[in-house]
Amino acid sequence: MNKSELIEKIAAGAGLSKVDSKKALDATVAAIKDALIAGDKISLIGFGTFGISERPAREGVNPATKAKIKIAAKKVVKFKAGSELADALN
Repeated sequence: MNKSELIEKIAAGAGLSKVDSKKALDATVAAIKDALIAGDKISLIGFGTFGISERPAREGVNPATKAKIKIAAKKVVKFKAGSELADALN
């Protein structure tokens, strides 16, 4: 499912126009992004939790040249599915 298909599903499910659904989706994504940038955790009960995890710097190997390379530390977004979502999938 891509963004436009998701907007159509939101419009149909909430009885909104596609324009209003797009605005709602964009505002939701922006709010999640801003919260993660601020270091907050987002918990949507039944759906899941978005959070930030830090990966330490490490040494890797370039598979083409077999040369050792340094991989910098970075922050990554993690998502843990909630119980309702996990149960629905199984």
